[in-house]
Amino acid sequence: MAVPKYSEFMPSIIRCLGDGETYTLRQVVDYCAAEFQLSDDDKEETLASGQNTLLNRVSWAKTYLKKAGLIESPKRASFCLTDAGRKALKQGADCVTLQYLEQFESFTAFHGKASAGSTDGSDVTVIQTQSPQEQIESALNELNEELASDLMTEIMKISPFEFEHLVVKLLIKMGYGKPSENKDAVTPKSGDEGIDGVVSADKFGFDSIYIQAKQWKSDSTVSRPEIQKFLGALAGQGASKGIFITTAKFSKEAEAYAAKQLHTKIVLVDGIQLAKLMIEYDLGVSTAATYQVKRIDSDFFSDDV
Repeated sequence: MAVPKYSEFMPSIIRCLGDGETYTLRQVVDYCAAEFQLSDDDKEETLASGQNTLLNRVSWAKTYLKKAGLIESPKRASFCLTDAGRKALKQGADCVTLQYLEQFESFTAFHGKASAGSTDGSDVTVIQTQSPQEQIESALNELNEELASDLMTEIMKISPFEFEHLVVKLLIKMGYGKPSENKDAVTPKSGDEGIDGVVSADKFGFDSIYIQAKQWKSDSTVSRPEIQKFLGALAGQGASKGIFITTAKFSKEAEAYAAKQLHTKIVLVDGIQLAKLMIEYDLGVSTAATYQVKRIDSDFFSDDV
């Protein structure tokens, strides 16, 4: 048989995790393959991009279940059911469809698609109103949103000191100085005087940027007093440029306070921006596939062929 659609794997994943244990993605994939009695040829099928079809579809089923809050990842690349997932299991795993997931706000916020008008219990049917190019861009945005979420999950598993090193690596990737010049950019844990790191503002080292890195929970807020303390730390170093990077978010008061500083430039980077920058500058991520969108070359046909 052909490899099922990704949505058809969602009940299988719920059943796989139904014994209360934690399983790796590979174990989940193997369970799904066995439940659907896929042949070796089925399991080796690939997409046009070269990705394994089975792995790709089970991974997307896992992603949607995670976004809906039915499964969670207690440790790297491993999954188990949440309370919502156990509830779905009791109702019967086969009830878990795209339409079922639409009841969860966290899923609809990620998926960006409504189930209005669908009452027959089937998967959500979306009327495409976008051009093919817009659909590609929407899909890319969805992929990057999930990637950003996964990045943040991994970032929260490292130590605060490792997080400081990650921030410095990102700034170097963005072109602030050279790795050799910034090998000691992270300040020692003791006696840092409120500064977590320093990088060159340019490749010649004429100026420096002082760093504050806060690895806080994504739903927490960095308030104005934290920015005031950072400003004081910058003044103590005689610095005029600082960047405050956090995995959390900033309060409006914190943003307003940073913006009104005339003699010291303070840039604020929250968790969402941090993940986007890591994706843009290929830090902690790798390219899984590349697609080319081609069009007619009008100049070619305007000349003599």
